[in-house]
This record gives sequence, C-alpha cells and structure tokens, in this order.
Amino acid sequence: MRRSMLVVGGVALLVAGCGGDPAGGPPDHVTPLTSQVSAAGAEPAGDVFTVVASGDVLIHPALTEQAVADGQGGRDFGPLFSGVRDVIEAADLAICHLEVPLAGPDGPFEGYPLFSAPPEVATALADTGYDTCSTASNHTLDQGPEGVTSTIETLTAAGIAQTGAARTAAEAAETLVTDVGAAKVGQVSFTFGLNSGTSEPEPWMANDLDVDAVLDAARATKEAGADVVVASLHWGVEDQHEPTDEQRRIAGEVLADPAVDLIVGHHAHVVQPFEKINGKWVAYGLGNQVAKHAEPRGTTEEGVTARFRFAKGPDGWTVDLAEYVPTLVNLGPPIRLVDLTGEDTEVPADRLAEALARTDEVVASLGAVEDGLTRPGL
Repeated sequence: MRRSMLVVGGVALLVAGCGGDPAGGPPDHVTPLTSQVSAAGAEPAGDVFTVVASGDVLIHPALTEQAVADGQGGRDFGPLFSGVRDVIEAADLAICHLEVPLAGPDGPFEGYPLFSAPPEVATALADTGYDTCSTASNHTLDQGPEGVTSTIETLTAAGIAQTGAARTAAEAAETLVTDVGAAKVGQVSFTFGLNSGTSEPEPWMANDLDVDAVLDAARATKEAGADVVVASLHWGVEDQHEPTDEQRRIAGEVLADPAVDLIVGHHAHVVQPFEKINGKWVAYGLGNQVAKHAEPRGTTEEGVTARFRFAKGPDGWTVDLAEYVPTLVNLGPPIRLVDLTGEDTEVPADRLAEALARTDEVVASLGAVEDGLTRPGL
C-alpha cells in the first residue's frame, strides 16, 4: 500500500490507501508528514521503482449491466478488471485515468455523451491495485460541479488519490506526491478542454492543458518533495492512432524541462505510439482500458498498460526499463479486460494475433523499440 501526500502551502498531509470521510473532508488516517513511514512491502529492492499507467476508464451502460450480472443484483466491477490485477498490483505506483464522473449509489447512471458512472468503479480500481487516478478529461464536468464533488469523495473513500479536478480553488493548489519507498513520485493531470453542454466551470475545477500550466504545476510538485513527476495529459484526436502535431509539440516542450520526467496520454480511445524525447518517454495514447462503445471498432477495445522502471544514477532518476503490456476488452459475454501477454486470455487466436500485431506496429511507429521499449513475450 503506497501513501500519497497532498501538499498545500507547505503543509503535507499523508493519505494511505484505505477508507476516508465520504462527506469530503480529509480521510481519518491523515497524519503529519513527519510521522510518515513506508508501508510494508512498498519498497522496491535498491534504488529503483516501477510506475504503471493505463488507458481510459470509460464506463458505458453495458459495463454497468455486466457489473450487475457479476454482482448478482448488486454492482461488482471487480471481475471486469481482474485480468490485469497481477500487472497493476506488482507496480510500486499504479496510475489509472478515470475518464468519467462517479455518481452516488442511487445514480443516475448515464453513458455517452454526458457520463455518470456507479461508485463501485472506484472500489474495483482500488481492489485491482491502483493508487492514484488522473481525473482531468473532457468529461470532468459532464455532471457539473456536483459530479466533480461526488467523484473526488468517492475516490477518497476508496483510498485512491486523484489530481486534475478540484472542488475548491484551495484544493486545486494542492500537489499530489506518493511515497513509493525508494522515491517520492508526483503527478499532474491536464485536459485539452471540456465537452459542449457542460456547465461553465470555475477555472480551477478542471486543469486546462497549457505547457506553462503543466510546467508550473510540475515545478510546484517537485518543490513539495517529488523526486519524479509524471504528467497525465488528455489530448489528441479520437480514433486516430497518429499523434497530432500539437501533441508532439507539447511533448517536446514539456519534456525539455527538468520538472517533468514522463508523460502518459489519453483521449484518442485507440493506442498511439511511444516516443523518447530529450531522454524521456512519452506514451501519446494508452487507448481504452475499459469501454463498450455502441459500435465497437476493434481498435477501441485495444489498449496498453505502460510500465516504466526508474533507477537512480549520478544525474538523478531516469527510466532504465520501458515496457508496454497490450490489453483487450473481450466483449464476451461476459465482458472482461484481459492481458494479451497472459497465458490464458480466452481470446480467439485470430483476434489475439490481430490485436497484438496492430498494437506492436502502432506503439513502435516513432522508433520506440530502437530506443529500448519492450513488451513481455517479444
């Protein structure tokens, strides 16, 4: 169990991975940073640690229907995610991207275009092994300020820290830093914009993607104690494997600054390439982690979990091992997220081969394999 620190005005609060106050106050386990101790089993061997990040958690109605079936009348999203639990739990820091707002237990639950997902999604993410979630996306304000509040409170109650959305201006100024034993890892989250039809937000309610804003937040996070900062960026064009010129420009400018050590991207709902820029990695788009579009395209069911091992050298922390783990939403029935490098995926051989071939080609299309990117099974 990792521990995350929310730092406000130089005062650090420690948030461990267990239940909190659903009314929205600090969880009951918050303690001063001076009392911080590493959780048992959290420290990797030596001066290394691993970060995994995965794609969009996009809860369409069909996934909620599957959760009801799995919960035998209740809602249990755990089986949906169970196929990737081994990869997620093994990381020192596991980052999800929660694309949609979470409602209370009585809903309402909505799909496209303005989403609202059941709170049990947060429980399943925590049980799968996620420590933090990025929450800045074009769907952040789908249910207005009330949806932002419900999402943050639900994640907090599940023991998952978040960044990218905020209930107040003061909360927006907080920095997220997680102690993984060997180091402290910060995270920032930004989105290119919000959906039309959503309420006009306060400017601090969802982080707007801008290079200067990303770097300002990352510098503040390092000043708060982070050794490494991961930027979660919601950007690009839906259903397009190729990153846009704008994505590549932003990546180059952000990774040119020492404040950011890694970029993981979302929004396209299909896998996009990895690239090494200025000695640092960007995963432009991790695809969907879970989704059930009204018209599945094949590509929209494919995703990757990115895994990076950081090692400490004379010049600080750098990635010495970069991997991608291809995944697939197997539409079943039942609907299940599977690790395509696993031994028993229950995916037909032709579909497995198609998904692996396409993912391998896309991920490597900007020279990432030549720069050292690997995947299990290759």
